Amino acid sequence: MSNVISVIKKAIRETDITLLLLCMAASVFGFVLVRSATEVSRGADQLISRDLRVMIIAVAGGIFVALVMSFINYENILRLWPLIAAAGVAMMAVTFLFGTGPAERSDVRSWLHIPGMSFYFQPSELLKIMFIITFGAHLDLVKDHIRELKTVLLLCLHGAVAAGSVVVTGDMGSALIFLIIFAVMFFMAGLAPKHIAAAVVLVAAAIPVAWKFVLGEIQKQRIMALLYPEDYPDIIYQQEKGITAIGAGGWTGMGLMKGTYTQAVKGVPMRENDMIFSVVGEELGFIGCVFALGLIVLIIVKIVNTGHNARDKAASYMCNGLAAMLAGHVIVNVGMCLMLLPVVGITLPFYSAGGSSNLCLYVGIGLALSIYRYNQEGKAVNFRMSKIRTPFYE
Repeated sequence: MSNVISVIKKAIRETDITLLLLCMAASVFGFVLVRSATEVSRGADQLISRDLRVMIIAVAGGIFVALVMSFINYENILRLWPLIAAAGVAMMAVTFLFGTGPAERSDVRSWLHIPGMSFYFQPSELLKIMFIITFGAHLDLVKDHIRELKTVLLLCLHGAVAAGSVVVTGDMGSALIFLIIFAVMFFMAGLAPKHIAAAVVLVAAAIPVAWKFVLGEIQKQRIMALLYPEDYPDIIYQQEKGITAIGAGGWTGMGLMKGTYTQAVKGVPMRENDMIFSVVGEELGFIGCVFALGLIVLIIVKIVNTGHNARDKAASYMCNGLAAMLAGHVIVNVGMCLMLLPVVGITLPFYSAGGSSNLCLYVGIGLALSIYRYNQEGKAVNFRMSKIRTPFYE
């Protein structure tokens, strides 16, 4: 019995409790924000809104998955990277063929309906984690030849397949996040300065091509609306409402459940999701915004530190990718809310409503927990339970 207790204590001790508690605190804060954002639309017979209920279920399931993943050696996950890559391509092919989107966006196929349920799953959220794993494994395999042209081209092809698979489903926002993850992981792996310069030139040259052949009409209008808002009043309406709400909050905000725009029936559109930052700004003010963003920054720093302390490059690459994913979401989402970037449908991690995003976010956290656990030093100890002899470490 004492051995069992010792093993349990060891398991707890090797879990990155700080990271887990920071993530759980952020999610609880997100529950509060979504509760306020959906209060006006909550049915009289509902204790909480459907959006909040789905979010709570997704976070609970995500925490469970993260804890399970933390006990799976990430090296075993890395060994499966070819299968993970193939599964990712197959998943996005199914999404392209059978996916669906908003009624007003016939060009979007980024969601899959779960048979027998009223839920929809967004595969691109899971693909982000799958890409971080496969790209981390790829970088580790070629780390000694990272500056050779052939290696660079193959790595670029890897990134292009991931980003392209979400572009064809109409999910341009996720494609942008994939590019951020790709760039950060590649740079941290030791990309040569000449290759960085070449990439900048290629991106600049690709902008007019993307404008003509990749971006849909709605994406073009959202970009133009930032430059000429008076010409696109319907397109810019959401962002104008959002930034007005943020400005109205001042330093300390109007108080939870008291925001003029948050609690209005025709207030900020999508305030429980893409525009959740407007709820923070209006009801909790500048101080609330600093707290919300500071909490995510702490999570990012913790993940980066886990990668820095890892014994192998692959673990470091994956932690950099997870940190880049979180930072990319924050930069793009807050940029949208402040009218610095066009609306591209990117959530604010931990705070926005959404089952897919919250569940898959914790899958990524589970990967970070696994890296933390299996980079702890210890000696082997054995104990017997039901005649099964199992090795653990302490």
